[in-house]
Amino acid sequence: MLVADYVLQRLGQWGVHRIYGYPGDGINAMLGALDRAEGDPELIQARHEEMAAFMATAHAKFTGGIGCAMATSGGGTIHLLNGLYDAKLDHQPVVAIIGQQKRIGLGSAFQQEIDPNSLYKDVASDFIQTCMVPGQARHLIDRACKVALTNRSVTAVIIPEDVGESEAVESPPREHGAVFSGVGWSQPRVIPPPEELRKAADILNSGNKVGMVVGQGAQTAADEVMEIAELLGAGVAKTSLGRVEPADDLPYVTGPIGLLGSTASDFVMSNCDTLLFVGTAFPYAEWLPEEGQARGVEINLDGRMIGVRYPMESHLVGDAGDTLRELIPMIERKTDRSWREQIEKQVDEWWRVLDDRAHDDADPLNPELVVHELSKRLPDRAILTTDAGSTANWWSRHLRMRRGMKASLAGNLATMGPGTPYAISGRFAFPDRPIIALIGDGVFQMNGMLELITIKRYWERFQSAPLVFCVFNNQDLNQVTWEQRAMAGDPKYPGSQWIPDVPYAEYAKLLGLRGIRCDSPADIGGAWDEALSSNVPCVLEVVVDPEIPPVPPHIMKMQLKHAAKAVAKGDPETLGIAEKGVKQKTHEFTESIKSHLPGGQR
Repeated sequence: MLVADYVLQRLGQWGVHRIYGYPGDGINAMLGALDRAEGDPELIQARHEEMAAFMATAHAKFTGGIGCAMATSGGGTIHLLNGLYDAKLDHQPVVAIIGQQKRIGLGSAFQQEIDPNSLYKDVASDFIQTCMVPGQARHLIDRACKVALTNRSVTAVIIPEDVGESEAVESPPREHGAVFSGVGWSQPRVIPPPEELRKAADILNSGNKVGMVVGQGAQTAADEVMEIAELLGAGVAKTSLGRVEPADDLPYVTGPIGLLGSTASDFVMSNCDTLLFVGTAFPYAEWLPEEGQARGVEINLDGRMIGVRYPMESHLVGDAGDTLRELIPMIERKTDRSWREQIEKQVDEWWRVLDDRAHDDADPLNPELVVHELSKRLPDRAILTTDAGSTANWWSRHLRMRRGMKASLAGNLATMGPGTPYAISGRFAFPDRPIIALIGDGVFQMNGMLELITIKRYWERFQSAPLVFCVFNNQDLNQVTWEQRAMAGDPKYPGSQWIPDVPYAEYAKLLGLRGIRCDSPADIGGAWDEALSSNVPCVLEVVVDPEIPPVPPHIMKMQLKHAAKAVAKGDPETLGIAEKGVKQKTHEFTESIKSHLPGGQR
């Protein structure tokens, strides 16, 4: 057994049965060992190391286990970085195994020799080590896995070529300096002290209008979140990483918060007198209560991040589920439900606004209608991914998530690229679950199209359940275009924003996938039916209107001023954005008026 064989065996003992990567001579020993491993662990060959790292991150997000990525020395090691940063910033346990030149050549400026310790000192700051002798392999893999799980972060082990090719040492010599580690780790039960729990309960009990913001850290505590929300009569807003739980069919769930958020969430944040943060570090202060408006309680497992988004009075450092279970018996059910009634009215109004917006005329197809029609057809247990861009707005707002679903995106890094590899990773982890990715044409051109070749590479593995890549074709890097207008006061600059038209559906057919193209509102429902019933992976290309604005829940004065300046400078889409933007906001006022009329007059 070589060191490379031993490393794979040890990773397997840690539950790593799938490694995402790309070959190179700097990891030849690992590739030979993977061949000898006969599929456990299995190498999934992505088209690019960055995509492999995204796939490893998605594996961690969707399964809760360790994601693993592998790359060769030099360029391959560099390519992993963006995907690994996605894992680091979204707090996912990912272990990177990377190659290095032979020890004898280090320091000689040898070909492909870089310094991964320096390069990775931020992304893998919690643990990065080089395996200098075979006897180290055991404790380096063990510590990499333990640290990744404990800190929910990225770790890296560097394996020089000659070390990987050396004879393995399963048990190091019993001498001074040797370390004898073992496989094993358990999730700790972390709860705050009783006096802080009592303090939190007193604050929550004294509030009349409680608003909650839940994130990724609360996704395994949905029952507890629902129970405390019911006791408090609270409205529950969700971050993008906390997209699924609690489900959107609950009348007090206000949906997304922030720039991509809902008017219902904005109402709760603007009017609450008590704020409860659970498992989130949502950073945008302009979408939270004004300082001094609300008393605050926060639950966060990471004590470094607690109380840094809003001035909280009670800081509950602990696991969301464990802490809520301790806190709930101290909470008094609020008998006055008028605040909850207001919230439910706002939620109902918001869903009607979305319906109205989705059916606005567009040229040729309203992107909101595309997601609106998907929402009606979401299969049970679906896994949904998306990418950075305007598509993320529709993904956040229009999809009515139900219990049992999974969903994610690059939350804190907000990078282009993960939508397609996330979906592919989801298919490997859950062969029987429907998977749907909503992707903009810019990011699909950047790297998504190439990853469809990965599906071709593993064709027989991708026909067990619906797998749909919905590509929004508007020939515009649309989110940045809107940000230019609203944040910089500049008109759309075609030199940077226009992208070429590509026949995405035809490209899919070229690879043996199903390709569907839709540019008509009358046909989009049928197009979704066809895509979701396909027994082979499908690209649904939707030709959408770039002038449909991702209107925020409320438009701030500075954004309005900048947008007006962009128009005044001669934006090439002035008439369209003015007409369609005003119409989008008008729906909010119309539905608000309707909601105050007796039922028969609506």
